[in-house]
Amino acid sequence: MTSRALVRARAPLRVSFAGGGTDVPPFPEDEGGLVLSATIARYAHATLRPRDDRQITLESVDYGVSIDFGIDEPLPLDGRLDLVKSALSRLLDRDRGGFDLFLHSSAPPGSGLGSSSAMIVALVGLLQDHNRQTMTDYEIAHLAHVLEREDLGISGGLQDHYAATFGGFNYLELAGSHVVVNPLRIGPDTVSELEHNLLLCYTGRTRLSDHIIDDQTDRYRRGDDEAVEGLRMQKRLAQEMKDALLRNRLSDFGEMLGQAWEQKRRMSPRISTPFIDEAYQAALDKGALGGKVTGAGGGGYMLFYCPFNHRHHVAEALIKLGLSVSEISFDLTGLRTWRVDG
Repeated sequence: MTSRALVRARAPLRVSFAGGGTDVPPFPEDEGGLVLSATIARYAHATLRPRDDRQITLESVDYGVSIDFGIDEPLPLDGRLDLVKSALSRLLDRDRGGFDLFLHSSAPPGSGLGSSSAMIVALVGLLQDHNRQTMTDYEIAHLAHVLEREDLGISGGLQDHYAATFGGFNYLELAGSHVVVNPLRIGPDTVSELEHNLLLCYTGRTRLSDHIIDDQTDRYRRGDDEAVEGLRMQKRLAQEMKDALLRNRLSDFGEMLGQAWEQKRRMSPRISTPFIDEAYQAALDKGALGGKVTGAGGGGYMLFYCPFNHRHHVAEALIKLGLSVSEISFDLTGLRTWRVDG
């Protein structure tokens, strides 16, 4: 393998089952957060091709944007691929020369699957491999979180960067900015049955999660009873759903998925929409045990647990409403980087 090898990275997207919102400050500092999530076989991809000059080219398929600049030029945060520039500002090794960077994701921005966080995890992994650095999974996830939430000031929680880095089924414990990732040993039969009975459905509408997150955070800070109780119940359901998964009680898990959605709706009136409510009720009417929006809310993807003999009826009803419906496969590996002869 030569020094001119391409470097590739991929980081998985995630579905959050319960606890979303308890990872958003100031709740983890005040009461501690719990999140139950799993990564799926959809990815943020990044490829780096070394160049013989000192130029850098950034190309994003998702945003349809390409940028060229010299390696010694400043990187202004001007709204054009700022996520990438933020990573380069901390990890660019100017002694190694220029490169072409190509980025694409399996889900559109604002989808509710943590795609932007997965992309910055993939970038951190890619650049640390290119620089021949060694970082632990916790260091990668923490740096990705700092880049997105602090350097760029994008509102959100802690869970996504850790899910994308570690992969698999995880139970996250959060105290302030301190995160403990507890990988769950879910049996292969349980994983297969989940894949058999879950439906992932795209509403066709993306959302501005920062507005929703800011609203729920403001409500929590003001002591809004509904928002506070919704967050506390999210914690409780994360624990109960973890226990159901570990004990292969999947019907209970499916019903609690719906309970998690009901509690999530209490955190902000912006989380649901009339269209989401209509789709959710249609799925229940056709036999789904429960479901929820996978991200901050307002659009993106919805996840439903359906007994398999009802799943096709649920899918048909949702397709009639205009949703795109797909099966789900889980990723159990997390962030990966590798090299290919260019």
